[in-house]
Amino acid sequence: MGMMSEFKDFAMRGNVVDMAVGIVIGGAFGKIVSSFVNDVLMPPIGMMMGGVDFSDLSVVLQEAAGDVAAVTLNYGSFIQTVVDFIIIAFAIFMVIKAMNNMKKKEEEAPAAPPKPSAEVELLTEIRDSLKK
Repeated sequence: MGMMSEFKDFAMRGNVVDMAVGIVIGGAFGKIVSSFVNDVLMPPIGMMMGGVDFSDLSVVLQEAAGDVAAVTLNYGSFIQTVVDFIIIAFAIFMVIKAMNNMKKKEEEAPAAPPKPSAEVELLTEIRDSLKK
């Protein structure tokens, strides 16, 4: 039973739970970006390039023969995947940049000076009464 409780402690740590949430949200974000690239971004780019559908861009390496499918090099899909990656990388960069700016502002904010100890306050009072 010791191994199960150790695994439970590991799985319930804040970092592991945060990572799991990040992976789920990242997967959903990846699907949104893929849809954006495939359905919104690439059609106008293809239209500007003379009606090219990027998902159909490929080079036939070997023609189909009987029951054997053709062997193709699908570079159009690769181009779409690269655009997906660039958009996701840029979005992550912007989030990290914003987080770093917030952290830098917190570090730059001057901390309140620590309250003097009781001894220092007492000595200050003595000094002030001797001055009078």
